[in-house]
Amino acid sequence: MADVHSKETRSYNMSRIKGKDTKPELMVRKFLHSKGYRYKLHDKTLPGKPDIVLPKHRTVIHVHGCFWHGHEHCRYYVIPKTRTEWWQQKINRNKELDEQNFQKLTQEGWKVLTIFECELKASSRDLTYDRILTFIHSGNTGN
Repeated sequence: MADVHSKETRSYNMSRIKGKDTKPELMVRKFLHSKGYRYKLHDKTLPGKPDIVLPKHRTVIHVHGCFWHGHEHCRYYVIPKTRTEWWQQKINRNKELDEQNFQKLTQEGWKVLTIFECELKASSRDLTYDRILTFIHSGNTGN
C-alpha cells in the first residue's frame, strides 16, 4: 500500500520526531534531579548512547518510545497500515540494537533499566518512579 502523504510531507513529519530530550526523558531526568541524583546524558563512550547515565551507581536508563522500540502488548505500539513490512523491519532492527546494547552494557558491568513512555502516563508514573529508585539501589542487572 502506498503512503498516504507526499514524500515532502512525510519527510517533514519524520524530521519533527525527536531522538533526544523527549517529554518522557525529561520527566525521568526531572524526577531524578529532584531526588538529588546527578547524571550524564547520551554518553557517546557507552554502547547505544544511553539516555541517562548514573556513573556513581553504574546504572544506565533508557527511556524508549513505545512505537519506535516495539513495546509488546502496548496500546501505543501499532504498526501503520501503510508500508507495514518496512515499519516492522525498522522496529525489529531497533529491538535488535536495544538487545545488543543491553548485552554490551551488562558485560561492562552496568545495570540497565528500560522505561517505556506508557509507564510515565499519570496512572502509572508513581509506580515507575518507585521502580527506578529501587533499581538504582538494587543489585539487579536486568530490565
